[in-house]
Formats: sequence, C-alpha cells, structure tokens
Amino acid sequence: MGSMPYYRVVGEVPRKRHVQFRRPDGGLYAEELMGEEGFSSDSSLLYHRHLPTAILKAEAVPDHATALTPNLPLSPRHFRTQDLATEGDLVTGRQQLAGNGDVRLSYVATSSPSELYRDSMGDECVYIASGEVRFESTYGALDVAAGDYVVIPTGTIHRWVPSGPVTALTVEAAGHIRPPKRYLSQYGQFLEHAPYCERDLRTPAEPLLADGEEVPVLVRTRGGLSRLVYRNHPFDVVGWDGYLYPYVFNIHDFEPIVKRTHAPPPVHQTFEGPGFVICSFCPRPLDFHPDAVPIPYNHHNVDSDEFMFYVGGDYGARKGSGIDIGSISLHPAGFTHGPQPGAVEAVIASGATQTTELAVMIDTFRPLDLGSAALACEDPAYAWTWAR
Repeated sequence: MGSMPYYRVVGEVPRKRHVQFRRPDGGLYAEELMGEEGFSSDSSLLYHRHLPTAILKAEAVPDHATALTPNLPLSPRHFRTQDLATEGDLVTGRQQLAGNGDVRLSYVATSSPSELYRDSMGDECVYIASGEVRFESTYGALDVAAGDYVVIPTGTIHRWVPSGPVTALTVEAAGHIRPPKRYLSQYGQFLEHAPYCERDLRTPAEPLLADGEEVPVLVRTRGGLSRLVYRNHPFDVVGWDGYLYPYVFNIHDFEPIVKRTHAPPPVHQTFEGPGFVICSFCPRPLDFHPDAVPIPYNHHNVDSDEFMFYVGGDYGARKGSGIDIGSISLHPAGFTHGPQPGAVEAVIASGATQTTELAVMIDTFRPLDLGSAALACEDPAYAWTWAR
C-alpha cells in the first residue's frame, strides 16, 4: 500500500508510459518517475518541459534545528504555542517542539512565503491551525486553510504562499505517511467502515506552470540542508499520472466513530507513519449508555508518548489544567494520565450530550525528546494539576 489509494491523471500525458511525448516545438518532454520503495511501491510519472536533472550549483546550508533533550525528569508537559514568536516561513520558521528518530514535530507562526523546498528525508503532514495559504508544487496548487491536513510525499518540490498570518503544526516523518491499512481494501479503496473516503480528499486538479532560470531549491536530507540551483524552474510539469501526489484532508470531514461507552484513541486515527500515528478528535455525540462515564478513563500508554494539540472547542477532561486553544500536552509513557480532578462529575452533572472538542494527536512508539521551543513556552505547573 502506497501513499494514496487511487489513481489520478492531471494535464496532458501520452496514451502509454515511456513513449515519445513531444512539445509543440518538436522536442521531447522529459519524464520524471517519482517512486517509493525502490520502484516496488506507488509512483507517479511527471512530464517536464525541461530536464529535472539540470542543476548549476549545490551548496550546504546551515541547519538551525536545535538539539533535543530527553524528557527528564519524566513529567507530563504543557506547552503554550500561543507564546511562541512569529518567525521565518512555513519551512524555515519551524520551531521544534519534540522529536525522535521517527518524527519531528514543530510549530510555525508566519505570514511570509517560503522558497522552493524538497524534503527528501520523508513525507510531511502539515496541519493548518489558522489562516489561509496556497500550497504550490510540481503537481499543481492547492488552496488550504484552517482545519486542513496537507500530506506531502517525500521529494515533492513545493512552496507555501500565505495570504496573511498562518499557524501550523508540522509533522516530518522519516518514512511515509498513509491512511491506516485497516481502512482500506487489499487494493487500496477506502472501506465502508472508514471515517473518511476518497471524496473527502482534495488533490491538484491542473498543472502549475512557472517560468524562470537559475532557481534555488532548499533540500533536506538526513545529512542536513543543501540548496540546489536548477537551470530551469521546477514548476514546468505539463501533466502527470499515478498514485503518488500531495493531497488535503480537512479535519471537519472526519466521521467520528462512537460507542455507548468511552472508546479508546484508535477510533480517532487518521493517518499512520513509521513509529507514530496521527489522530483527529472531532465534535461527536458523547457516550450514550445511561451509566456511561463520558470522558476518558485514566490510562497509561505503556508503549507510546501522547502529543495532543488543542485546536478548537472545549475539552471537558482538561478543565482546570490551564489547557486552552493552542495548547499542546505531552503525556509520556511511564506516567498515568486522565481527567482533571472533578471533571468526570462535572460532565455527568452537566447533562451534556455532545462534545465540541477539536484536537490533533500524534502518538509515537518511541519516546519524544523535547525541543528548545517547547521548553521556552512550557507551563511548569501543569504536572501537578492532578494533585490539587
């Protein structure tokens, strides 16, 4: 199973693959196969006006990503992203909150357009928390806004052009980000029990063509950052087809899975990556058994760290903890967490039948270390709020 479950064709392509396809001037378009797992998984075939291999210069670029520190002493954490400054763009302005060998999690607040960028380390999933931005790539353009997950395959040359202030959470994987296998048939179609389907996904609809010469592209690999100068603008693709391309899924299109009593986090899973999952907590009916305890039970994720970004609504289980919109909580393995004291009784007494919470959660299966941005916006009192 590759990055996308269905075939797309955009722009002009010849009837067969790898046959002559000529420009109006008689020259050949240049093919570029973007393929995963050594030609043995999903791919797309792009047709360029110019050679996508023609570079004029390459230079190393200083990588200002700060070192990570272990979560010691072991503690639940609360980070207030609202307190982080606006800086850089949606690529260079990433303020790393946490990470490990599988994934890097960063917060961005910016209004600046980015330069062209290619992440050759792994797929990215960018959740737009506020604002509007145009995502431009060799595959075409997508207009995205608050609530959108933008999933970008490894190696896609792209840039971000905000129309004003934007905030986002960026998930940089060391591999591929995909819909969970249990939502898909053996051939890749979304199944009827899945909480979203192909109709909910937005994909580039037409080519995006730009002219230019000596165009720089920032490239990330496991070794660090480089800047390659291409002879021609990479946005010269007249057509492409395949199963590998950027796409957008809006969190409000997630169909919650509910039970009469409280259901565990896997019902919220939206994507999977190497060593982590991404979940969407969306407004839904509260558990409706007459004796239900309608908020989470105390739980200990023995195999995972839980990183939760609160993006909307009201999260009853956290009342009294200081958590607010823009907050991020980190509940690490080795610590049992659950509702704040009194929260269960308060929700039962309220008679509420609906939850309004909106949150994005990343559960990792290796411990998350902490970035300097997280430590700079930490609420140091959070760990003790259960003992009040």
